[in-house]
Amino acid sequence: MKLIRFGPPGQERPGIQLPDGSRRDVSKFGGDYDEAFFGGDGLARLADWLERGDTHPLAADVRLGPPVARPSKIVCIGLNFRDHAAETGAELPKEPVIFFKATTALCGPNDALVIPRGATKVDWEVELAVVIGKRARYVDLADAEAHVAGYALHNDYSERSFQLERGGQWSKGKSSDTFAPLGPVLATRDELADPKALGMWLKVNGVARQKGTTANMVFDVPTLVSYVSQFMTLLPGDVISTGTPAGVGMGIKPEPVYLKAGDVVELGIDGLGSSRQEVVPPV
Repeated sequence: MKLIRFGPPGQERPGIQLPDGSRRDVSKFGGDYDEAFFGGDGLARLADWLERGDTHPLAADVRLGPPVARPSKIVCIGLNFRDHAAETGAELPKEPVIFFKATTALCGPNDALVIPRGATKVDWEVELAVVIGKRARYVDLADAEAHVAGYALHNDYSERSFQLERGGQWSKGKSSDTFAPLGPVLATRDELADPKALGMWLKVNGVARQKGTTANMVFDVPTLVSYVSQFMTLLPGDVISTGTPAGVGMGIKPEPVYLKAGDVVELGIDGLGSSRQEVVPPV
């Protein structure tokens, strides 16, 4: 299945996207795509309900929200692509580099990117996001994939001056409002034959900036789920964002390129659709 959430910000309702790309309202199923849903065998219950449930078509231009309701945490993995580590001049990590992105950064896949006040170096990062399907604590590597509900497209926006020049943790450069557009869909595990070989791309104002594949990850999805679960309990609906390939603005030579109001960012991952964010000035 491919799950969507639609409607005005803060008022999203659950839906699904069919193989032909059309979308259906499944609000009558009850509940939302949240911790209770994923932790309560919601995917199986929804599949059963769809056999007889009362769904309604959605307009093609309906606003999409993030395909999961606000998770308890968004865990991000840094320097997890070999080519991205190289462009930043960093050594490949011996263990996954973990940081957090505030859940208030979450927004819909086509919502505007709002430049935060005082920002000078807003950057892009196309990433594969993993959505946890059941409580994960001290999970063995062999069992890790069974704890995954599905996958989504994520743009891990960064304000590099906040992240790298203001001291402290990376999280404050990653957590501004609208810095985590997620979706358009959450594709369940059966929808992606091999998450280890997905093409990824990103354009800014029509110019290709990132083109890569998840095959270039240093640590794959099962490794990341197992590893993170050794240090914290992952709850159903939590998100792990797995890193980005080369081509971020910070790495462009001879001079870095950062986003400004009026720019348009488009990105996609095989099997997970595409998203588009227009950059707007601070509010």
